[in-house]
Amino acid sequence: MNKTLRNPLTYFLFIIPTLLLYTMFFIYPVLSTLKSGFTSWDGANTPVFIGLDNYVKALTNDEIFWKSFFNNVFFILFSLFIQIPVIILLGILVSGVKKFRGFYKTTVFLPSILSTAVVGILFSFVVFHPEIGLLNKLFSAVGLESLIPEGSWLGSESTAMLAILFTNAWQWTGFYVVLVLAAILGISKEIFEAAEIDGATGFQKARLITIPLIRPIILVIMLLSITGAMKALDVILVMTNGGPFSSTEVMATHMYNVAFKQTEYGYGNAIANLIMIFTLGVTLLFGIFSKKFGDVES
Repeated sequence: MNKTLRNPLTYFLFIIPTLLLYTMFFIYPVLSTLKSGFTSWDGANTPVFIGLDNYVKALTNDEIFWKSFFNNVFFILFSLFIQIPVIILLGILVSGVKKFRGFYKTTVFLPSILSTAVVGILFSFVVFHPEIGLLNKLFSAVGLESLIPEGSWLGSESTAMLAILFTNAWQWTGFYVVLVLAAILGISKEIFEAAEIDGATGFQKARLITIPLIRPIILVIMLLSITGAMKALDVILVMTNGGPFSSTEVMATHMYNVAFKQTEYGYGNAIANLIMIFTLGVTLLFGIFSKKFGDVES
C-alpha cells in the first residue's frame, strides 16, 4: 500500500478525471472563444477570418461598448467605496451583538442564496415599480415626492443604474458580511480586553485593532467585488435588459446582445475576450496594489 502511494502515477490517475473535465468545460471554451474573436461568424455559416477587425470595431467604432465599459467601472467604484465600507460596518456591528447573533447572521446571509432572477424581479415590482413600489410610497409618506423620478426608477437614465447597483448590493452584502464576521470572531479576545483596559473606545478598537487585523479578508472581498462587477450580467438582463437607451449596459450584456440578438457571434466573442483581458488587467493592478498595501501596513 505504501509503495503504491509513493508512486507519482497513482496521484496522476486520480486527477485525470478532473483534468479532463477542466479541459472540456474551461480550456477548450476559452481557446474556442479566442479563435472565434478573430472571425466574422453568424453562428450558422462557416466563420471567416478577419484578423483584428472585431477588436478595432469595439475599441474605435462602438459607442455602446465604451458606455458599457464605463458602467463596469462605475460598478467597481460603487462596490469598493460604498458597498465594502457598509459591509465592514455591518460586520463590526453584528460581531458586537451578544444575543441572537446566529439570527442576524442568517438574516443578512439569506439574500445571497436567492436566485438573481428572483431578486431582480422582486425589486423591479416590489421596490421600484412606479405605482405599487415601496420606494415611491415611502418617499410620498415622508413628503419627499420631489425625489421620485419621472416615469420610473428603472425607466429613467439617471436612476436606472443606481437601482441596479442597490439591488446587486442587497443580494451580495450579506455574503461578504459573514466573511468579515468570521474574521472578526477569529481575533483573540485578549487583544480587545487589553485595549479596553487601556481605555480604548469602540471606535478606536474598530479602527486600530479590528480593521487592521481583518485586512486580508478585506482584500479578498475587494477582489471578489471587482471580478463580480466585471462579469455582472443576470441582474441587468432581468431588470432593464441594458436600457433605457443603453444607460445600464455593461460589457457582458453588450456581448450577450451582440451575440444572441444580433447573431454576430464573432464580434460577441471578441467582446468576451476584451472582458477577459480587462478583468485580468484590473486583477493584476489590484494584486500590485494589495501587495504594496500589505507591505506598508506591515
